Amino acid sequence: MKKVIILGAAGRDFHNFNLYFRDNEEYRVVAFTAAQIPFIADRVYPRTLAGRLYPNGIPIYDESMLEDLIIRYQVDEVVFSYSDVSYEYVMSIASRAIASGASFKLLGLKHTQLSSSKRVIAVTANRTGAGKSTITRVIANLIKEKKRVAIIRHPMPYLTFEAVQHFKGLDDLTKHRLSIEEEEEYITHLKDGNEVYAGIDYSLILHEAEKEHDVIIWDGGNNDCPFIKPDLNIFIIDATRVEDTIRYHPSEVNLRKADIIIINKVNMVDDKELDKCIEICKRINDHAKIFKVGIFARIDKDIKGKRIAIISDAPSITHGGLKDNIVFSLAKISGSIIVEPSLYAKGSIRDMYKKYDIRYMLPTAGYNEEQLKDLEESLNAIECDMIILATPSDLARRIKIDKPIANVEVYVNGYDYDSFLTYLKEWIEGK
Repeated sequence: MKKVIILGAAGRDFHNFNLYFRDNEEYRVVAFTAAQIPFIADRVYPRTLAGRLYPNGIPIYDESMLEDLIIRYQVDEVVFSYSDVSYEYVMSIASRAIASGASFKLLGLKHTQLSSSKRVIAVTANRTGAGKSTITRVIANLIKEKKRVAIIRHPMPYLTFEAVQHFKGLDDLTKHRLSIEEEEEYITHLKDGNEVYAGIDYSLILHEAEKEHDVIIWDGGNNDCPFIKPDLNIFIIDATRVEDTIRYHPSEVNLRKADIIIINKVNMVDDKELDKCIEICKRINDHAKIFKVGIFARIDKDIKGKRIAIISDAPSITHGGLKDNIVFSLAKISGSIIVEPSLYAKGSIRDMYKKYDIRYMLPTAGYNEEQLKDLEESLNAIECDMIILATPSDLARRIKIDKPIANVEVYVNGYDYDSFLTYLKEWIEGK
C-alpha cells in the first residue's frame, strides 16, 4: 500500500481523489495540501465524500508543510493536482518532494476524465482571466436555441463540501453557502436562463446534468483540463499573455488537445504579439481551427473626470497574474482618475496586496464571512466618487457599499467572431 499526499487548491485535487484514489486499495491518501485559495487548510475532506477507506476523512494542510508531512506520514508519492502554475513552479514542488524522499506524479486524462452519454463541449484557457467564461456564455446561448444545455463548472468548494450543487435560477444562489468567486462564475449563466451544476463529486454531477439536457458545456476554471471527455475541445488564448501558453501548467496540454483555438483580446495587442501567438498555436497544434476575437466593455455610468476605484475578480488578478484587464484599460482612456485601493485595504484584503502586485485594483475576495467584512470595510474606506464593479457578481447583495456604483458588461466581438458562430452552428447541427 502506497502512502500519498495530493497537492491541490480545493478543486482538481478532490476530483483526482474521487476518480483514482477513493476506493483504490493500493493507495492511502494521508493528506491533501492547499495553495492559491485562502482558508482551505486546517479543514478535513469529510468521510461522507472520502469513502469507506477513510472513516475519519482526510486532513488538509498548508502546502508549506510538504516536507514535514512527507516525513511524518512516510509518504511514497506526491501527486500534483492543481492548475494555473508555471512550469518552474511545478518542478520546484517536484524537487521539494523528491528531496524529501517521495516520488512526484501527475495523473493523465485517461485516469481523470469522465465519459458522457451526451455531447460535450469543453472550454479551457491558457490562463485565468483569458475571457473563457464570456465565450462560454456565447456558446451556451447559441446552443439553447436548438438544444437543452447544461453548464458544468470547475469545482470551487471554498466554503462548503457538497457532492452536487444544481442552480436553476438566481434564487438558488441563496440556497448554498457560496464565496464571491463562485457567484461570479454562476450568476451570468443564470441570468441568461442556463442551468449550472457544480460541487465535488463529478460522477454524480454529470449523471444529474445528463438527465434533463442534450448538450453539456464544461466551463473550466483556472486553466485546468476538462473533467469530462469532450466531443469538441475549445481553447482560449489570452493574446496579452501569449508566452504563458507554453509556460503554464496545464495550458500546453489543452492547446495540444484543442479542436478550436480562439485567440482573445486581439484588440489589446500589436501585430507582433498576435503573430507570435499564431506561430505558437500552429507549432504545437497544426490541426486546430483558429479564430480571432476582440474583448470589449461597456460601463453603464459616465466616469469622465471622476475619481474611481476598480474592483475585479480575485483569481484573475491574484494568482492569475492579470496585470491589465479591459476595464482598467477603458478607465485609463476615459479621462477618469484611478484611485489606488491598496492604500485603503483592511485586514485580509491588505494581506493580499502584500502577496500580489495588484495595487490599482481591488480583488473581489470573499472566501469566508470575515473576509467579506474586510472587503466591505476596504471598499467603503476608499476616497473616490464611484466604484467600478468589473465583476459579474452582485456585490451589493452581499455587502453594503456606501458609494455610487457603475456596472460593467464585458463581451467579445469583431475579427473572426461571426465565422466562429457559423462554425459552431454547423457543429451543433451535426454538419
